[in-house]
Amino acid sequence: MPFYDVIVVGGGHAGCEAAAAAANLGSKTLLITMDMSKYGQMSCNPAMGGIAKGQIVREIDALGGYSGIIADKTTIQFRMLNKSKGPAMWSPRSQNDRFKFVELWRDTLESIENLDLWQDSVIGLIIENKVVKGVNTKMGVDFNAKTVILTNGTFLNGLMHVGVSKMKGGRIGEAASYHISEQLEELGFKTGRLKTGTPVRIDGRTINFSACTEQKGDKTHYKFSYLPNTESTLKQRSCWITHTNLEVHSELEIGFEDSPMFDGTIQSTGPRYCPSIESKLVTFAEKEKHQLFLEPEGEKTIEFYLNGFSSSLSWEVQYKGLHKIAGLENARIFRPGYAIEYDYFEPTQLTHSLETKIVKNLFFAGQINGTTGYEEAGAQGLMAGINAHLKVHQSDDEFILKRNEAYIGVLIDDLVTKGVDEPYRMFTSRAEFRILLRQDNADIRLTEKSFNLGLASLERLELLNEKTRLISEIIEFTKKFSVKPRFVNQLLIKKGTTELKQGVKLYDIVLRPQISIFDLIEYITPFKTFLTKVPEGRKLEIIEGAEILIKYDGYINREKLLAEKLDKFENIIIEDKFNYDELKSISTEARQKLKSINPKTIGHAKRISGVSPSDINVLLVLLGR
Repeated sequence: MPFYDVIVVGGGHAGCEAAAAAANLGSKTLLITMDMSKYGQMSCNPAMGGIAKGQIVREIDALGGYSGIIADKTTIQFRMLNKSKGPAMWSPRSQNDRFKFVELWRDTLESIENLDLWQDSVIGLIIENKVVKGVNTKMGVDFNAKTVILTNGTFLNGLMHVGVSKMKGGRIGEAASYHISEQLEELGFKTGRLKTGTPVRIDGRTINFSACTEQKGDKTHYKFSYLPNTESTLKQRSCWITHTNLEVHSELEIGFEDSPMFDGTIQSTGPRYCPSIESKLVTFAEKEKHQLFLEPEGEKTIEFYLNGFSSSLSWEVQYKGLHKIAGLENARIFRPGYAIEYDYFEPTQLTHSLETKIVKNLFFAGQINGTTGYEEAGAQGLMAGINAHLKVHQSDDEFILKRNEAYIGVLIDDLVTKGVDEPYRMFTSRAEFRILLRQDNADIRLTEKSFNLGLASLERLELLNEKTRLISEIIEFTKKFSVKPRFVNQLLIKKGTTELKQGVKLYDIVLRPQISIFDLIEYITPFKTFLTKVPEGRKLEIIEGAEILIKYDGYINREKLLAEKLDKFENIIIEDKFNYDELKSISTEARQKLKSINPKTIGHAKRISGVSPSDINVLLVLLGR
C-alpha cells in the first residue's frame, strides 16, 4: 500500500472538507469511510446554514472549501434569515436535496488530484512513541501516513434508542466504529458521551398541507458561494409550518415512563439548543404548543423531515402523537425518530491547529470534538486538513484564525479553551466581534489568507479584488454625487422619512435607516447608469456590501478598534514558559486550568474559565510586562 501524507478517517462533512483541503494543497491524501455512497451525508435535517451556521458556510467557501458550492447546487429553497435585523445577524440557510448533495460530494472528491478513496472501517491507530504513523482497518489493511485526521462523527461506540429498543450503530442502518476510543483512553485521552437525536420521517402523500402554513423561499437571489455559476437548477419547494397542541403533549407524555431520556438509560448530555420534543414538554411545561417545520428531503421525493420533533420515545408513542398534529392526522411514516449516544474527546486536549497534545501528528475534527452540526464539522475538517498538510510540508507552521477574523476562529478557540459539557452549536452571540464577522464579507476577511496558503484559487482572488474595488467606487460615488430634493422627495415621503429642503450628497440619504440603496437606483438615473459596471450576477452581493459599509461605518470602526486593543494580548506568547505548579500567587483553579490547557498566549489564557484578571496580571508581571 502507498505511503500517505494525510489519512482522513470518516466521510462526513468534516472528513470530506479535510480530505479535499489537504489534497488540494498538494498532500498525498487517503479518505477512508465505511460507506462510499454516503459522503457528506445529511444525517439529520436536509439543510445547510442558519443562524451563525450560514456565516460558517460562507467562511468555508471563502477559504476554498466545498460546502457552499455543493449546498448551492443542490438547493431546493434558500432564505436569508434575520433580514429584519442588522447585517451582523443576517444568516443564509438552504434547504437541500439530500440525495443530490451526497452524489455531488462524491463527484467532487473523485475529481480531486492527490486524493485516494478507500471503503473500510478503521479499528486502530498505529502509534509509536506518541507519534501517529498510520491506521489499521477491519479488513486487515495497514495504511501508513505522516498525519491522521479523525472525523468519526457519531460512530464511535454509537448506540441508538427508540423507546426501550437499543441498536448499536452510528446512524440508522449503519454499523458503529469500535476500538479507537479504548485505544486513545489508554494513551491518556479524556473521553465522554454525548447525545443527539433526529425526528420521524413522513410520507408526504399522507400530509394535509391545507392545514399547514406554507413557507416559501426568498424571491431575492442569495447563495453561499462567492464563485459564479453555482446556482441550483433544481425545482424549488416550500416548507410548511404546523404546531403541536395539548392533545399531542398528552399522547407523548404517556410514553415518558419507558423513555430512555427519563428512565436513566440515556445518561449523556444532549444539545440544549436543539432539544427533543420530550425535553421541550418537560422544560417548557407551561407552553401549550411548539412550532414544527415540515421540510422536503429532496426535489422529487415524497419524504418529509419533521423539524422540531426529535424524539427517542417508542415508535408507537411517536406515531400516536403525530396523528394529533394539524395536517398529520392521517400521516404514515417511513421511520420513527431516534436518539444516538456516541463518544467524544474533550477538546481542551487539542491545540488551536486541532492537533492533539498527547499524540503528535494526530488531528480531531467534527463531532469527535463535542460539536453538533454539519457546518461546525465542515469548518473543523477544513482547518484540520490545512494544518495536517502544513505539518507534513512546513514543519511548525500553523493556520489559525483569530476570534476577530472568523466564526471558525471563535468555534475552535471556544472548543480548545473552554471545552464542552454539551454538544457545541455556534450562535452569533458567541462572537464578540459579530459586526466584523458578517456573512457578506467572509471573502474579504479570508480569501487572500487562503490564497497565500495555496488553497483558494486565483479566480477567487480576482473576484475578491473586483468586489473590493467596485464597493470602494460605489461608496466614493455616493460621497461625491449631490441629489436635489425634486428627484428623491417622493421616495422619502413614501418611506416615511423627512423630505429634503436642499440638495445633499447621496451618501447622506443612504445613511437613513428607512432608505435602501436599491430604492435610490430607481430614482437617480446617473447612479443607475454608474452601477451598470457591476457584473449582473454580482449586483446584489456588491451593492449590498457597499450599503452595509456606508450605514454601519461607525459601528464597524468602533469594533475594529476594540479588536485591535484586545489583539495585543494574542501576541504575548506564554506557551511552555511557566511551571504553573510553582506559581503560588495565582488561584488554585487558575493553576490547574493553566497547567491542563497550557495556553499559547495571554489572550488565550484570559479566555479560560476560572482564570481571573488578577491571575493574568501576575503572569504579565512575571513576563516583565
